Amino acid sequence: MQGRNIILGVSGSIAAYKVVQVARDLTQHGARVDVLMTEGATRFVTPLTFQTLTRRSVITDLWQDWTEDAQGHISLGEEADIMLVAPASAQTLARLALGLADDMVSLTALATYAPLVLAPAMNYHMWEHPATREHVRTLQDRGATVLTPGRGRLASGAVGEGRLAAPAEIVGAVRWRLGRSGKLAGKRVVVTAGGTREALDPVRYLTNGSSGRMGYALAQAAIDAGADVTLVSANVELSPPWGATLVPVTAATEMFAATEQACKHADVLVMAAAVSDYRPENPSDSKLTKTGGAMEFRLVENPDIVASISRPGLLKVGFAAETENLIENAHAKLERKGLALIVANDAEATIGAPNAALTLLYGGDRVEELGMLPKEEAAERVISAVARLLGA
Repeated sequence: MQGRNIILGVSGSIAAYKVVQVARDLTQHGARVDVLMTEGATRFVTPLTFQTLTRRSVITDLWQDWTEDAQGHISLGEEADIMLVAPASAQTLARLALGLADDMVSLTALATYAPLVLAPAMNYHMWEHPATREHVRTLQDRGATVLTPGRGRLASGAVGEGRLAAPAEIVGAVRWRLGRSGKLAGKRVVVTAGGTREALDPVRYLTNGSSGRMGYALAQAAIDAGADVTLVSANVELSPPWGATLVPVTAATEMFAATEQACKHADVLVMAAAVSDYRPENPSDSKLTKTGGAMEFRLVENPDIVASISRPGLLKVGFAAETENLIENAHAKLERKGLALIVANDAEATIGAPNAALTLLYGGDRVEELGMLPKEEAAERVISAVARLLGA
């Protein structure tokens, strides 16, 4: 979102206070955020709050003076990369669907070709009303992205659908919409993430220290680049990127089946999960107890997922987490598994950590050192490399 122009329309709803966080997050991501507020919105949050966070003037007056450089809704609409309305009250949804223009939010929405993202918030009776549903369908038919309100306790004390989506979801939807015309637009990318668990008994398992951060960062980077992403995720305590199709799994065999299915129509497979190489041959059906001596298990090899999945047109990216002979071992895996690219990293320094020092190995002995980077930035570099490979 660096350098993007975002219009944030705030309408009259008690949920307006939650959008303060959205304005802050969008600004911290590097976007220029212009906030428009309806009269009702100013009764819940003051314009000064948004002005302080975005460091830009907040527009509330439909009749503000125009200048040569700032022509109200016309200038905003022409310069916008995206328009977000949050919270979108029932009244605001009706205005937008009917093409009314009696406040700065609805007026600017009519004056822009920028894509529209809507985050509704209202009483659950209002959300379920046929008129509101019809307005939402109309807006979606015109290309608007509408977040589904959450279910829970509302300001009235009632329980039902109508809660504003969480700020992280709203920001994620904006990122997804901005990325639709990116360098991976139209491409289908499968990303695996997390560490698999291999059961010893109903309560114990063999696993590793993977947090899933790299896989989730890769999924987000692919979404930012415009891809349709399927995220096959094993045992991760992270929220998936907005717009990703999440397929949760536990063990390596489950990940194999889910990944193979997802790759049937995919263009790219990025195998970032830390998959257990072995699993117990005969896991116990009941909890194991101490026997007073040693306990032995026979382990059998799990399938090599990325090596086993192959079809024409599928570009495969693997990861090599090693504790020694990093480049040599990674290069051997690159050839043995039929990869277009392998990402090598020190297993002890990277697994579970927020940063990663990655080395990219391509066919033909080409090597690219990325150095130590936050995993989000490292993921962007990997996805850029994938885009270049697809282009080539």
